[in-house]
Amino acid sequence: MLLAMVIRRFQATGPRTSKPETIPRGGVCMSGRIERDLLYARGGAKALLLDLYLPQTADHPCPVVVWVHGGAFREGSKEDCPATWLAPRGYAVASINYRLSQEAIFPAQLADCKAAVRWLRAHAGVYGLDAAHIGAWGSSAGGHLVAMLGATAGQQEFESTGGHLEHSSRVQAVCDFFGPTDFLQMDAAGSTMCHDAADSPESQLVGGPIQENVDRVARANPITYVTGEAPPFLIVHGTCDPLVPYNQSELLYAALRQAGVEVTLRPVEGAGHGFEGPEFDALVAAFLDRHLKTV
Repeated sequence: MLLAMVIRRFQATGPRTSKPETIPRGGVCMSGRIERDLLYARGGAKALLLDLYLPQTADHPCPVVVWVHGGAFREGSKEDCPATWLAPRGYAVASINYRLSQEAIFPAQLADCKAAVRWLRAHAGVYGLDAAHIGAWGSSAGGHLVAMLGATAGQQEFESTGGHLEHSSRVQAVCDFFGPTDFLQMDAAGSTMCHDAADSPESQLVGGPIQENVDRVARANPITYVTGEAPPFLIVHGTCDPLVPYNQSELLYAALRQAGVEVTLRPVEGAGHGFEGPEFDALVAAFLDRHLKTV
């Protein structure tokens, strides 16, 4: 599974008709159904779209995994979804777009993710989804956003995008692959990128240099919101990550443990910002199966 994703810009061209087609992954074709470019909300003038990958057949509602792409909060697309291999395992995979940092500053990105979860619950009957079992998985910037999704359940201030407010945006499991957490500590931990710079991804996300906007940074830190009500977390991070230092996951792990949340931190010794291999598929599948599957 390629987690160091090829980043490309995406411009929505409007909804297309869904049809059965093969889902490519690593050169292997796996049969599934895809509903593309589903409008789940509007963020200002931007149409927020998701692609929904479904099993070819299912005799019961499917648990859902929301894939949130990376790209330093300023690039990336739902088109680059490395989680589609979950569809033949009985999952629905919703790969979402969200507003990038040049389009809106935080918390717009989190609000968009929450709107997508609510939309999925509102349309569970249409697509055969198990609304009670929704997980979130993301890498890098996406890892940060899924950690925020898990930590901020019940925080109404982040429910500002989209409709379906009668539905919860809570997720039942979080899989965070090398996401940043406390932006203020990244440079001191040995990152090769200057995160304190005014044009860093994190500074652009919060709307100003992070060291001059400590309150905004705290608002964008999942650790700020961790309580014992957070869902189970699986955190996977390369110990030699030059962009998002490994200590970012250590900080989140410690906070979750202290709150009594079920959490696993899996270091990938010697790995940088991204890694691949069947062992990571197996790790994710076991975690999701344990917390999202009921049959």
